[in-house]
Amino acid sequence: MNIVAADWLPYCLPLRQPWRTSRGELAARTGRLLRLRSADGLTGWGDCAPLPEFGIDEDAATTFAEESARLDLAAQAAGCALAEWLGGMPPPATVAVNAVLGPISMLDERALREAIAAGFTIVKLKVGIAPPATELARLHEICARLPAGVRLRLDANGAWDGADGAAFVAGCRTLPVEGIEEPLRAPIAAALRALQDAAPFPLAIDESIHLLDDDFWRSPPVRRLVIKPARLGGLRASVELARRARAAGVECVVTSALESACGLTALAHLAAAIAPAACHGLATAGLFAADTARPPEIAGGRMRIPTGPGLGFPGIPRS
Repeated sequence: MNIVAADWLPYCLPLRQPWRTSRGELAARTGRLLRLRSADGLTGWGDCAPLPEFGIDEDAATTFAEESARLDLAAQAAGCALAEWLGGMPPPATVAVNAVLGPISMLDERALREAIAAGFTIVKLKVGIAPPATELARLHEICARLPAGVRLRLDANGAWDGADGAAFVAGCRTLPVEGIEEPLRAPIAAALRALQDAAPFPLAIDESIHLLDDDFWRSPPVRRLVIKPARLGGLRASVELARRARAAGVECVVTSALESACGLTALAHLAAAIAPAACHGLATAGLFAADTARPPEIAGGRMRIPTGPGLGFPGIPRS
């Protein structure tokens, strides 16, 4: 592919309310879009959105943006959607996504009712911010009012030591918990395996990619892997990692790192290519007060995958 022009378009997207985790607070998302133009008149897009506290530094984000833009051009030239280019077969029309409602201790009950009414069957909440006993009590209150068929996906962002993690998992055993991401502050395979053995639902690693060595794949200590391509080396590296996970019996879920609509669209294609039956963490566009373009549509708890050639990102007017 002959690239004849490239430019970076910076953005700063305010969030509707601060994004809080056990690692801190974020009020706005800054980044830049990469626009590549080919000699045959095609335009490819990539999203560079560093988030160092989650292992996405400037270099990693830049690599992801550059690869995304080039793959956008390659898929357009091949006349197929990016998901088909990545996965080798036509993608599904939609993938399931979970609602994202922030910290459990600050849950807006009206927002929860609205998410359920909108068709979301999995709702993601952040835990590990307040004391575990406080959050467990709140979790039991919430679950007592959940309709049948609705489950909670929890993310601790590495908040707990072994004792707190074990106590929290034990307190969730009878609840409609769909999974817990990054439960341990100091994740090691043996501790995660013991915790997974005690949990009736999948535990997942997200930030703890240092665990993905040969020993991990020989005997996976958790049942789920959260994939953020900007941290893993890009879309193609994520596809290869998903193939290895599938061979080891580990589920894969693609999750946004609060990318703009451009990056989110690339993640939707990846989700459709590697795990079309999973429920992914991609319903994050509603957290922004403004965005780089219109994000993929969500209806009935499912995100629509763009069907045109390439990424399908509409782009912004040329300057």
